[in-house]
Amino acid sequence: MQRAAFPSSPSSSSSSGGGVKTTVEETPVVVIGQRGCCMGHVVKRLLQGLGVSPAVWEIAGEAEEMALRAELGEMGPTGDEQRGFPVTLPVIFIGGRLLGGLDHLMAAHISGELVPNLKEAGALWL
Repeated sequence: MQRAAFPSSPSSSSSSGGGVKTTVEETPVVVIGQRGCCMGHVVKRLLQGLGVSPAVWEIAGEAEEMALRAELGEMGPTGDEQRGFPVTLPVIFIGGRLLGGLDHLMAAHISGELVPNLKEAGALWL
């Protein structure tokens, strides 16, 4: 699992220095959440249990969260934003598209849509 502090970290192998947008475009699965958040932990554990190794961005403070929201806004409305809902953390991107938060991940998993989406994104090979 790759970890990076927002917006980028020299130790991050998930990004070539371009921030969240670059990571989302180049990585099959990206999880962005607050450092130490239990919901982010659940997201990571579910994905790891399916055999996925997501790139993980951990946000430590309010300033980093504001920067994240600004960058997500530049990427254009996707997922919940199209339906008028604010982006809440953690957020999951699969195949370059915003899936949503933990609730959307669980709904996709329960409905059977998650594994095919992960395969299509190149995160699973089986």
